[in-house]
Amino acid sequence: MSIVVNNLLKMYGGQKAVNNVSFSVQKGEIVGFLGPNGAGKSTTMKMITGYLSPDSGVALVSNINVAQNPIEAKRKIGYLPEANPLYYEMFIKEYLDFVAGVHAIKNRKQRIQEVIELTGLSAEQKKKISQLSKGYKQRVGLAAALIHEPEVLILDEPTSGLDPNQIIEIRNVIKQQGQDKTVLFSSHILQEVEAICDRLIIINKGALVADDTLSNLQQQRTSNFVKVIFKENVETQWLERLRAVKNVNKLDSFSWQIEAANPNEVKKQLLELSLQHNLNIVSLQTEGGSLEDIFRSLTISK
Repeated sequence: MSIVVNNLLKMYGGQKAVNNVSFSVQKGEIVGFLGPNGAGKSTTMKMITGYLSPDSGVALVSNINVAQNPIEAKRKIGYLPEANPLYYEMFIKEYLDFVAGVHAIKNRKQRIQEVIELTGLSAEQKKKISQLSKGYKQRVGLAAALIHEPEVLILDEPTSGLDPNQIIEIRNVIKQQGQDKTVLFSSHILQEVEAICDRLIIINKGALVADDTLSNLQQQRTSNFVKVIFKENVETQWLERLRAVKNVNKLDSFSWQIEAANPNEVKKQLLELSLQHNLNIVSLQTEGGSLEDIFRSLTISK
């Protein structure tokens, strides 16, 4: 296993930011690491990369204990954090040369040119980092993460700030790197996760709530949701009182998503409710199976 996480715990005051999280990722896997804001994704990534010490638990990278041998572990890791740290007054090549020097890379000029071409920076390579758009700054961060040819890539929101064309280009880079590396990839763009990742790990409120392939998660959760749109405002408690309802989520002023053990029964009850309270149903349909539905069902506040 290239990444092994055993019972990682991180406390901030009395709050468990990461609550005994365990998982493993093998070489050649691209794993999506998902969760809502504040779920503990970035904190977990920082502990795996050695930038943050856990209160308890162990993180191993290429069989190296990150806490006991942080420098040796970091040699194996390419890390693009969510807050991409760059020296804005440096030119792109100057910055990459600096990073290559830190890693004591041989043939630095050749390797710098390789990662510039790989990450699509060729047209901008003579600019200062401060002159770049956010998307190109992300590319510089990715180039820096790749420059020492690490065995493990930890990417926290790597496509943030990229336009649709750039996203496709970086997606292809990540997929290419994932053929012989271990990639842990975090993103709020669920379409990207579906396009890139072999497996999903989802955390919520610091705890692991799912670790499986997308196809398995879809099979487990297909057609468990009913989406209803009313013409009028509806009291939440009316929907919560319906039989076999697991959870009710208000999408906007008139739209609701209902998780149910028996969606067809819930649809019948919604029709009865509309007659009872003189409500007009604009739309009523069964949903389920999409990554968005899976994500919402696992992370929405109960």
